[in-house]
Amino acid sequence: MKSAIIIPARMASKRFPNKPMAKIAGIPMIERVWRQGIKSKIGDVFVACCENEVFDLISSKGGKAIMTDPNHPSGTDRIFEAYSSLENKNDYESVINLQGDMPLIDPLVLESVNEPLMHGYVIGTIATDISSKERENSNITKVKINWNNTQSVGESIDFYKESNNQVENIYQHVGIYSFKPDALHNFVSMQPSNNEITKKLEQLRALDAGIKIGITYVENIPISVDALEDLMLIEKIIKNNNEAN
Repeated sequence: MKSAIIIPARMASKRFPNKPMAKIAGIPMIERVWRQGIKSKIGDVFVACCENEVFDLISSKGGKAIMTDPNHPSGTDRIFEAYSSLENKNDYESVINLQGDMPLIDPLVLESVNEPLMHGYVIGTIATDISSKERENSNITKVKINWNNTQSVGESIDFYKESNNQVENIYQHVGIYSFKPDALHNFVSMQPSNNEITKKLEQLRALDAGIKIGITYVENIPISVDALEDLMLIEKIIKNNNEAN
């Protein structure tokens, strides 16, 4: 399944301004994520950006950067604009939305996010382990899964952030998505649902519209960068790995 891996990057983050260009052990975060996408070898990798700093960085490394509208309401809208601009877009069977704040993502995870599409879903995503402490953390998105008598690909029943005391079949949601191209077009064409607006979770738009989201479980996915403390932790992990090797 040939994929277009598209990484949305935006410097004007309220929680962490200039995050894509934040350096981790001397290398900008967006460059690290882009390199992990390339290592997956499942398709072509693009960075969808709206600032010259990111465009120039990726282009200088020989990568493919696409300038997009800075006013998009979400990363998914940015992904769709970038995908729509590709001359060879019909070559791709899936479009993967790889978040630009996951510098430690295992390239094999990107292959796993396509698995739901191979089982008939039009949107796929990833789940990983969750601790009891993480279940109480309102900054972490949780997903409830129906495994449909298989541990290979499940079906997302609900996404939420606030703790609701559920334990069974609850996992941490990892914000990487795969879309069939038509499903991506349909998704961005829909108005945000009330549930999405209230809970501030974009994926609820699909569930509220009756679109099923398939999900693959991957063990122990590393953290993403939401704050400066995360950046420091990831830098420490990279340093320890380098010393171990």
